[in-house]
Amino acid sequence: MTAAVPAPLPKSKILNPQSAALHIQDLTVAYHSKPVLWDVDLSIPEAKLVGIVGPNGAGKSTLIKACLNLLPKTSGAVQVFGKSYEEQRSMIGYVPQRESVDWDFPVSALEVVAMGLYGKIGWFRSVKSRHKKLAKEALDRVGIADLADRQISQLSGGQQQRVFLARALAQDTRVYFMDEPFAAVDAATERAIIELLKEFKSLGKTCFVVHHDLATVSQYFDWTVLLNMRIVKSGPTEEVFTRENLSKTYGGKLTILEEASNALRITH
Repeated sequence: MTAAVPAPLPKSKILNPQSAALHIQDLTVAYHSKPVLWDVDLSIPEAKLVGIVGPNGAGKSTLIKACLNLLPKTSGAVQVFGKSYEEQRSMIGYVPQRESVDWDFPVSALEVVAMGLYGKIGWFRSVKSRHKKLAKEALDRVGIADLADRQISQLSGGQQQRVFLARALAQDTRVYFMDEPFAAVDAATERAIIELLKEFKSLGKTCFVVHHDLATVSQYFDWTVLLNMRIVKSGPTEEVFTRENLSKTYGGKLTILEEASNALRITH
């Protein structure tokens, strides 16, 4: 059961929308007239690794999908560096939940990665050898170049997630949205993901990551968004990721809070 929606807190300082990697104003999303996100205001500076954290049913994936126009908004606006998603589509990459993909579709790992290049190639145009070379290089960087010709249905869960990472690399965009990329992957893949995120940050890119493991939030992200239908708190992780804010986010579920206790002792 989803925790009770916390009362809205005073809004943090809003960045200039033109300079914010992501600027959201008054966003509400509803399913069958029932709000899932309510009156969300958010401004995130560029070159951050952003963890989107909250209980099940809090609207984390919905937030990402609304930013990408994959779900209709009831109200509100989303801007990426001061412009709409449609205007900035070429600078935005997306890594969906692995469970949302039809892995039985008859394509190879290389072909999936090459799909990330369609923005550069153009739809309905053939994939050239240079594009395949870029896709192969991306697979190599995530450690599975030897699986380039393997059908995606024949890959393990961790290998499938690495294919998504390779596609993100090939896109070479400025902003990335990733929906639970760490879910149900092996330790080696988790390390590969976090190394890639750190590389993206070093290049000035911004990554928004839906994340569920409270124990690793402080290790992985320098900015945290605590969400439970509303924004509970957003800001630098060392300021936001506190027991008090977690209690407001999770409605005082002590069993969940205890999972983060060790991490909190380390960082505070």
